Amino acid sequence: MTTSPLKDQIGRYGIWSVGLRGEDPAGAGERAEAAAELEELGFGAVWLGGNSAAQHAAPLLKATSTLTVGTSIQSIWQYEAADSAASFAELHSAHPGRFVLGLGVSHAQRAAQYRRPYSALVGYLDALDEAGVPADRRALAALGPKTLELSRDRAAGAIPYLVTAEHTAQAREILGDGPLLAPELKVILETDPDRARTLARESIAMYLALPNYTNNFLRHGFTEDDLADGGSDRLIDAVYAWGDEQRIRARIDAFVEAGADHVALQLVDDGDRDSLPREAWKRLASTVG
Repeated sequence: MTTSPLKDQIGRYGIWSVGLRGEDPAGAGERAEAAAELEELGFGAVWLGGNSAAQHAAPLLKATSTLTVGTSIQSIWQYEAADSAASFAELHSAHPGRFVLGLGVSHAQRAAQYRRPYSALVGYLDALDEAGVPADRRALAALGPKTLELSRDRAAGAIPYLVTAEHTAQAREILGDGPLLAPELKVILETDPDRARTLARESIAMYLALPNYTNNFLRHGFTEDDLADGGSDRLIDAVYAWGDEQRIRARIDAFVEAGADHVALQLVDDGDRDSLPREAWKRLASTVG
């Protein structure tokens, strides 16, 4: 099996952020500065949260010189494959090898045309192949076994969201050694357990209403009780890294030891989800540095 070149390119750690995806022209300068700062801090990639696309990545690529920028994710329902291929080609020409097209099927609750998601994703990849988008410049937001196999066979690898170290280990088994495995992990820089878990429950609430995530938790040993009332301590502690620097580093290391090549770290705090927590990113850089 061929090893994905992304493994060497993006390094061990990246930042997952909705704020960096922003479209408000007034914030363009700060987003560019933040991306350049993350590059200087040693992060190998930034992953643009929400339903992001090439146009959101372009300003960040322009503001940096080595940083990889990926969508996490671009919904296959919102962007036609032909349009995705054209925007990819334009961005790849301007910044060769630095853009990753992260694709996903989103959720039935968020896409009116949602139907036969696996078949639709296969068809989308077929169209990208025909348009010349290289498999090694795209990654899939895979949770279940079939989509992980598709990540192995039709993409550079997988970028699973809201998963545990145990899921990472099973994903690694399915992918094999070659493809990239880059799970997202939420980080809360808070040492008080009650405060940390309160922040976690506030951020996980919207995801516990989405069957793609809850079904994945149930597949991996959690129960309906774990999903109730904002999530059990067991669930929260499995999908969030919180505490002091040593505890957070240990949780991140658990994902690496389970087989992650790269961990996309998402800072969670009491601010707006689309903010740019630049001071917290600096703290995080010292934790993983």
